[in-house]
Amino acid sequence: MLFEELVWLDDPVPHSAALNMAIDEVLLRTATQPVLRTYRWARAAVSFGYFGAHDEVSRRFPGREMVRRWTGGGVVLHGEDFTYSVMVPRGHAFAGCGAEETYRAIHEVIGTVLGPEVALAIEVVAPRSDACFENPVRHDLVAEGVKIAGAAQRRTRAGLLHQGSVQCAGLPGNTGERLAAALSARVERQEPPPALLAEAADLAATRYAAAAWLRRA
Repeated sequence: MLFEELVWLDDPVPHSAALNMAIDEVLLRTATQPVLRTYRWARAAVSFGYFGAHDEVSRRFPGREMVRRWTGGGVVLHGEDFTYSVMVPRGHAFAGCGAEETYRAIHEVIGTVLGPEVALAIEVVAPRSDACFENPVRHDLVAEGVKIAGAAQRRTRAGLLHQGSVQCAGLPGNTGERLAAALSARVERQEPPPALLAEAADLAATRYAAAAWLRRA
């Protein structure tokens, strides 16, 4: 298991795309131990990486709520996926591991939850587009050659943020619980406290929902 102790923030209320991103950032700033957050989307959404092109994403997905992630990576559709984030504070040993190692380790755990037909991608292929799930990279999860799980990371002075999506139909309702148990034998289940949501709402309004952030060059 990756962590001796883990807070599982089971976020049952669907949020806007901007608020979902803001909650993750606030959690990264405030976490004192590893946190797994599993969450939902209030409406069909599309997220794109920090360096993504807003106008191109807007043109391709006009009916979806848009948000620019704090992490990198490509374009990801949300609403029907299983979405999770892992926040690890800077002082934790796992946060000190390299990007490839942490990416692989988290996906290995997710693979055990999803089942034996799921495997880590071992080859890097030439990108077909900026759509995340059309481009498996090393240590993504694939089933029958199709990418079903990918993620993006960011490291700051506060620690490691890993944001991931599993695009696999028919996942059981206890997938979040099973993932938490696979990451750590000591799991404390919580719901987002009001103070966290209030701080995140302010950040969502001033950053993630703001045109300056969405359209940044």
